[in-house]
Amino acid sequence: MDSFFVGCGYVGRQVACRERDDGGAIAAIVRTRVSAAALIKEGIGAEAADLDRQDPCAVPAAGRVLYWFTPPQPDGDQDLRLRRLIHSLGAHDSLPTRVVLISTTGVYGDCRGEWVTEDRALAPQTDRAQRRVDAEDTLGHWCEALQIPLVVLRVPGIYGPGKLPLKRLQSGQPVLVPQICPWSNRVHVEDLVSACFAAARIDTPRPVYNISDGSPSTMTDFFFQVADAAGLPRPPVIDADAAPSQLSAAMRSYLAESKRIDNSLMRQHLNVTVCYPDLASGLAQMVWD
Repeated sequence: MDSFFVGCGYVGRQVACRERDDGGAIAAIVRTRVSAAALIKEGIGAEAADLDRQDPCAVPAAGRVLYWFTPPQPDGDQDLRLRRLIHSLGAHDSLPTRVVLISTTGVYGDCRGEWVTEDRALAPQTDRAQRRVDAEDTLGHWCEALQIPLVVLRVPGIYGPGKLPLKRLQSGQPVLVPQICPWSNRVHVEDLVSACFAAARIDTPRPVYNISDGSPSTMTDFFFQVADAAGLPRPPVIDADAAPSQLSAAMRSYLAESKRIDNSLMRQHLNVTVCYPDLASGLAQMVWD
């Protein structure tokens, strides 16, 4: 299956390599020439494009599955990067056969620790999540008007080789005491790659799938388990009163939301077999230097 990638970083590159190994022709646009050159060495046709400044010309998406991995720009309440690209696709009559959009479970906002299915109303609490909602809505209207199937994957925290908070642990930054830490969710990168691959191929896709390993825990438990697996000291713990002065604004925003993501539709309809159903199984297969 031929495919085109908008953004081809940690996850996108692994999906692209799997598509390449499956025999498809792969093309991508990325932010820098260095990234493009690295992808070309792996057999992935790539060009550098600045979605913050220009409409990419001659984007080769026609007749391909379009994977959208690029996050929105870091400000505002609209995803201007996505808007620029779909304008370019229409202007150059380069329409994909399907779009797979990587979104975030952050669009649900704080759910007070409840289990969350795809039917949950969206209630973004941050500008970052609002931009993701805008991306889903904008691309949804565009695809509907052109009768292009759209599959949205709402993804929580991603972990895997090369994507673990080892530097944070080594620096001794604190975490909340376990008793007050809210629920959070994650997925191993290999399982996310499998979900992306399936979303591009399923005959009758649902519009949205929650992606997760199905084993919610807490951010503190995540840091504790990674530290134990890597042979590092567990981070110090602080209470809620100390959090505003000792935790970053980004970390505080994540800790302001509590939800448990239901991945039933991913398993039962998208037919993704979760290879790493919890953090312990995912960490166990990693090689530690």
